[in-house]
Amino acid sequence: MKLFTSLCIALIVLIFDLASKYWIESILEFGESIPLTSFFNLVLTYNPGAAFSFLSDQTGWQRWFLSGIAGSAAVLIIYLLNKYKQEKLFCLSLSLILGGALGNLYDRITLGHVVDFLDFYIGAYHWPAFNIADSAIFIGAALMIYDSFRNKENQQQSEKKIQ
Repeated sequence: MKLFTSLCIALIVLIFDLASKYWIESILEFGESIPLTSFFNLVLTYNPGAAFSFLSDQTGWQRWFLSGIAGSAAVLIIYLLNKYKQEKLFCLSLSLILGGALGNLYDRITLGHVVDFLDFYIGAYHWPAFNIADSAIFIGAALMIYDSFRNKENQQQSEKKIQ
C-alpha cells in the first residue's frame, strides 16, 4: 500500500472522528444522554486520561505525557507505513491506528481531554464510553493481531515446503 494511500485512510478516520465529536458536542451538554436502544446511548463525557479513564484523576501532567506518547507513536507509524508498504493489511491496521491516535491527540492538545460519546451497556453495567478514534485504534490493533497470525501460518507453510 502506498504511503499516500495509508495517510489518506488515516486522514479519513481523523476527519470522521473530529466531525463526530463536533456533532455530539453540538447536540448534547456534558453528562447528557440520548438512549437509542436497550443497550446503547449517545452520551457526552470527557476523559482527561487514557483508555478506560486510566490516569484521569491526575493533576494534568498526563495531558502532555499522553500527547507525547501519541505524537511519538504517530512518527513511528508513518516510518513503518513507508518501510512495510508492501504489507497491505499491516498498513491498513497502522493507518486506522494512526487516524485514531491523531484524533485523540488533537482533543488532548486543544481541549485537555478526549471527547467520548458511545455508551454501550448491559443492564446497569456500562462499558466505558469511547469514540470513533478509539474504535479505529481497536479495529487496527485487531487487524494487526490477525495479520501477525496469518503471516506466521504462511511462514510455517513456506518452511514446510522447503523441507
